[in-house]
This record gives sequence, structure tokens and C-alpha cells, in this order.
Amino acid sequence: MRTVGLILALFGALALGYEVFRVEHKRDSNQNVISAERTFWIPPVVSGIALVSGLLLTAVSAQPKDE
Repeated sequence: MRTVGLILALFGALALGYEVFRVEHKRDSNQNVISAERTFWIPPVVSGIALVSGLLLTAVSAQPKDE
């Protein structure tokens, strides 16, 4: 659980910093290079939810269990 929480927190923090991700695809087709660029926008609400969820999972998994 702690690892999942850390990954979610890291993803949320990165997504808050970089709201737009660009991916470029190159394909060769009979000596012609075809290039296409795609842009993904991640809403800040989704980034915030991922960040808070990751921090909560990390905090809950760090607490000692009472038995």
C-alpha cells in the first residue's frame, strides 16, 4: 500500500507541475517519415485527488497496527 501511495503522490505532484503532456509519434512509410504530435491535458482536480490519495495511503500504511 505504501508503494502505491508514493506512486500516486508522485504522479499527482508531477501532474500539478506539468498540466500538459505532449507525445510525438514517428512512422516510416515507404521512405516517407510521418510525424504526429498529440497533446494530453490533465485537469488540476484529477492531479489534486491523486496527490491527496497518495499522501493518505502513505500515512495510513506508515501507522503501526494494533493487535
